[in-house]
Amino acid sequence: MSDAPTPAPIPAARAGEEEYDRLVAQRVQKLEQLRDLGIAPYGARYSRTHLSGEALSDFENLTDRTIRLAGRLLSKRVMGKASFVHILDDAGRIQLFFRRDRIGAESYQVFRGLVDIGDFIGAEGRLFRTRTGEVTLEVERWEFLTKALRPLPEKWHGLTDVEARYRQRHLDIISNQDVAAVFRVRTKVVSAIRRFLDDHGFTEVETPVLQPLYGGASARPFVTHHNALDRELYLRIATELYLKRMIIAGFEKVYEIGRVFRNEGISTKHNPEYTLLETYEAYADYSDVMEMVEQLVYSVATHVLGHPIVAIKDRSIDLTPPWSRKTLRDAIMEATGIDFYAHPDQSSLYQAVAHLKLTTVNPASPRGKIIDELLSNFVEPKLTDPTFLTDYPVELSPLAKRKADDADLVERFEAFIGGVEIANAFSELNDPYDQRERFAQQSLDRAAGDDEAQPLDEEFIRALEHGMPPTGGLGIGIDRLTMLITNQSSIREVILFPTLRTRA
Repeated sequence: MSDAPTPAPIPAARAGEEEYDRLVAQRVQKLEQLRDLGIAPYGARYSRTHLSGEALSDFENLTDRTIRLAGRLLSKRVMGKASFVHILDDAGRIQLFFRRDRIGAESYQVFRGLVDIGDFIGAEGRLFRTRTGEVTLEVERWEFLTKALRPLPEKWHGLTDVEARYRQRHLDIISNQDVAAVFRVRTKVVSAIRRFLDDHGFTEVETPVLQPLYGGASARPFVTHHNALDRELYLRIATELYLKRMIIAGFEKVYEIGRVFRNEGISTKHNPEYTLLETYEAYADYSDVMEMVEQLVYSVATHVLGHPIVAIKDRSIDLTPPWSRKTLRDAIMEATGIDFYAHPDQSSLYQAVAHLKLTTVNPASPRGKIIDELLSNFVEPKLTDPTFLTDYPVELSPLAKRKADDADLVERFEAFIGGVEIANAFSELNDPYDQRERFAQQSLDRAAGDDEAQPLDEEFIRALEHGMPPTGGLGIGIDRLTMLITNQSSIREVILFPTLRTRA
């Protein structure tokens, strides 16, 4: 008998499923049998010579060579003295062929009786084609690498519930290669963004996740406590105010790709934590940033997909620049008939929108909030083709520079594709006096009930007083951009482990 400790009982994945419990118990018993035979059920490293994809693509050059593969067993078909299996590795799946007279009766008996679907094995042998033409490794030697104590979902039966897929993403990916492909694309999207920005002279930097004061966006923060300092800190809601400090410091082109955290609701377009790209370029304005966004998104799509055409449901969208441009005022007028210019105060605008029965506004809602809800409810869903909406009311943009010919508007745009906002940008406000007044207005909005209004940040204003050159800033949600590239309708499909409610 092995001196290894006896495994503790494995709790059932789902209460009351006796068959599942029986299968787990069988696997635990097989684990003990492996140990009794002197076979480590959780082995050491295995030196592979190839991944499955390399073996498949280079088959003609490998037929006279012995190669070594390793992966998770996905299927097992036993036919007396021979067996076919498929294993999965990082490059895909490949078939293995086990013959008793090739690997030996004892080794074959261990493989046949103690290896289950879900286990990891390593195999050495030569490639050949079966009668059906499938490239297959004929196994000469094999090693047991890892025992899986819980069975995989059989052909995805038993794990069809969407929330169950998100909670057990590891099983989702194992059982559904389309899911795995989405996350591989996401990695390529981030790499392509970095390549584009690096090639355009930007410097990647990192700013604090834990901040003494949150800012840079309109959102509620998550609050935490630092024991050693005995103070409250906030998980950042944006990277903006620190990246602007880098512009003040003399870094003329900077960017950061990082996680941000907003204490908000969950929807198909929102997750409380998500990945945000922010860029800042000195001596530029929002028109320069607009052109960069077109080129960036076009470049990323072309690099990842091989072309600038993305599919949104059953429609093809061409991302080739130039994109459509429209003022926010014109877009809202076309969609609702309401001209917010004609209603310069809150009460007038609230009365004008009353017939639309917006449940998200009330008599105390700030004017900027009402305009934003008009955009979200009546304009945004209709913006399928790539579109820039420009020139926003100053109330909506406390960190943006006013337009020179209209002080009630700021130089800001948002980019929309497929009815979803993917980018937000503006000419950055660099007047510390104006910035202080904007923060003061935010305080009034907060007092009126807007709990997403930004707090006064004295340290940022102090930094701004040292002088910041004219600057164009940009924010792009990596998750939403990935949704666009991969034709996904929910943000949870592009976040590996999305935030979920507590399991009942």
